[in-house]
Amino acid sequence: MALKLNPLIFQSQKHQYSSFSLLPSMANLRSPSPRFFMASTLRTGSKEVENLKKPFSPPREVHVQVTHSMPSQKIEIFKSLEDWAEQNILVHLKPVEKCWQPQDFLPDPTSDGFGEQVKELRERAKELPDEYFVVLVGDMITEEALPTYQTMLNTLDGVRDETGASPTSWAVWTRAWTAEENRHGDLLNKYLYLSGRVDMRQIEKTIQYLVGSGMNELGRVNAGFSNVRSAPGSGLAKADPLPSLDDTIDPRTENNPYLGFIYTSFQERATFISHGNTGRLAKEHGDLKLAQICGTIAADEKRHETAYTKIVEKLFEIDPNDTVLAFEDMMRKKISMPAHLMFDGRDDNLFEHFSAVAQRLGVYTARDYADILEHLVKRWNIADLTGLSGKGQAAQHYVCELPSKIRRIEERARARAKEGPTVPFSWVSDRKVQI
Repeated sequence: MALKLNPLIFQSQKHQYSSFSLLPSMANLRSPSPRFFMASTLRTGSKEVENLKKPFSPPREVHVQVTHSMPSQKIEIFKSLEDWAEQNILVHLKPVEKCWQPQDFLPDPTSDGFGEQVKELRERAKELPDEYFVVLVGDMITEEALPTYQTMLNTLDGVRDETGASPTSWAVWTRAWTAEENRHGDLLNKYLYLSGRVDMRQIEKTIQYLVGSGMNELGRVNAGFSNVRSAPGSGLAKADPLPSLDDTIDPRTENNPYLGFIYTSFQERATFISHGNTGRLAKEHGDLKLAQICGTIAADEKRHETAYTKIVEKLFEIDPNDTVLAFEDMMRKKISMPAHLMFDGRDDNLFEHFSAVAQRLGVYTARDYADILEHLVKRWNIADLTGLSGKGQAAQHYVCELPSKIRRIEERARARAKEGPTVPFSWVSDRKVQI
């Protein structure tokens, strides 16, 4: 799992456009014209948690939660697809005995040469700059919040694991996907621990905060929508969003698998890109073993992306109108990555700072967001859909045109971008890193 970047509002003299939650370059602009305003979630407490004796409460709040937006009759679609999922989705899982394990890439603690192996790992890690470790730690923390992601999948109507050990294909996929993903955080966590370059206690606090905060998976509290949305999957399209800074709304997957599987298709590809780029940078800095670690995790994410995109492809085959409406709904709400609620007990803007570093290093960028969207539009043959309603055709046009619109906005934003300041990151012992 990977990154998300701030929702913003782009204002020109005549129009106001909603920007895109994964546009990091735009999140760091300091330009008077056009102006960019960040719509942030609410924070409880000050820079430090107000009262350390209080029971845990999430450091950020969300509101206006929509639930169970998919009509009940649509649940039958997913029940009817259980045999199809067994034959077409479960094949993208690997048997445990054939899977790599974190220990395959780490010093062997049972070996007499363990100490020397750790010393060699630390020597390689010395060549990596603090800014790289900020991004690697952020990726690891995102992976370690896996309990939240399994919880999210198990909120989806028609595909949830009702008992915790359900034999349905959907439930088997969710549990096995979780088990495969679990290795990613384990591996990166152990590598970072052995590297000696990071403050593990601050990292562990961040993980605990993030898991406890849950997941506002489709964005922070974005700009408000003045018109009420109708449910994707209901055959009705929502009205065009009219963003303002006066109201806030918390758009989610709404227990709706149409939305949920579009989200995971996008997110898994974003994670594939992010881990792949951290591997590329590790190689450039001479740490070939770390490059192999990141590349191996990226390959898992690519395989998982294939499974989720096949599910949505099937939905387009049997229910194209409601599926394209769901796709439009997701893109109007702007997809954000799952770790945007991260907090270390100190930095109220930790995710924004982490995301800014990732953008600057080219690990995950605004251009990547547009490329992913364009990839999915082509993968699902959106432009070739026929038999759509009027609203379905409008949704089709919207998502097909959106990548180019994002790129134009991003290019204008980049042209006005200024160099960011340096900020301390507790993950690297409060050393300052440019954002």
